[in-house]
Amino acid sequence: MPHSKQPSHFQSLMLLQWPLSYLAIFWILQPLFIYLLFTSLWPLPVLYFAWLFLDWKTPERGGRRSAWVRNWCVWTYIRDYFPITILKTKDLSPEHNYLMGVHPHGLLTFGAFCNFCTEATGFSKTFPGITPHLATLSWFFKIPLVREYLMAKGVCSVSQPAIDYLLSHGTGNLVGIVVGGVGEALQSVPNTTTLILQKRKGFVRTALQHGAHLVPTFTFGETEVYDQVLFHKDSRMYKFQSCFRRIFGFYFCVFYGKSFWPGSTGLLPYSQPIVTVVGEPLPLPQIEKPSKEMVDKYHALYIDALHKLFDQHKTHYGCPETQKLVFL
Repeated sequence: MPHSKQPSHFQSLMLLQWPLSYLAIFWILQPLFIYLLFTSLWPLPVLYFAWLFLDWKTPERGGRRSAWVRNWCVWTYIRDYFPITILKTKDLSPEHNYLMGVHPHGLLTFGAFCNFCTEATGFSKTFPGITPHLATLSWFFKIPLVREYLMAKGVCSVSQPAIDYLLSHGTGNLVGIVVGGVGEALQSVPNTTTLILQKRKGFVRTALQHGAHLVPTFTFGETEVYDQVLFHKDSRMYKFQSCFRRIFGFYFCVFYGKSFWPGSTGLLPYSQPIVTVVGEPLPLPQIEKPSKEMVDKYHALYIDALHKLFDQHKTHYGCPETQKLVFL
């Protein structure tokens, strides 16, 4: 796949630090904490684990975001690598809470991360008075130290209690859910716009229970930054991927991009523009126990709004006029 520009090696290194930082926490800092238990510095890990026990429910009670972390300059290098931008189509009033559908998942969700977990693209200036939270797998918050890093960026658990808390405490909260989930990662191949949404209705039910407005978003370019090797459903590799998901909660995807040297293959993403278009909010009534018919009604309205959002902007961001959204 051709790429639009050649980012600097420094930008590439800054991009790599994002996934590598989690690996460093998991494989270096956590073993170090265990090691310290058997040294004269044992009070340090003991104090942390005692505090961790007391703080265990924080990810389900709004988290603990840090404006300092969200404004690190390293995020601007990730932004400029592609580049990543956010486009507002309508204002979001701080007087309401919002449940935002994030589409598509892509492989590493670069657009949603940069736009909603950092201030690199100026979210707070674009949507004043709105506090964004991007929901991710709950088990990440059970990993010591990793949970602190995630919460600092405004990431929250995708568990029902965590979402209920944010939508019922105050106003101006925006909770982003990648509705297609990890299953949609296997649909992430260039020149496709396939979303797993047809049977995903839980987010609509939650929005109705809290009277939260639904906000459709679509990130153009998210599926263009990597090529992926797809396996037949009868193959051993696909069965391995399915088994991996059952154990770890996400798929083991085989993908590739470019390397530091032009023309060669590697694990760096292609530097294609990524644009997250935030659509007009869809007001919902508050219904404590919404019926199936009510959920179906607003789910259909949401799909229609997402469809219109995609069609209105697709030709501006690299999609042909004939390209359609495909819902699974």
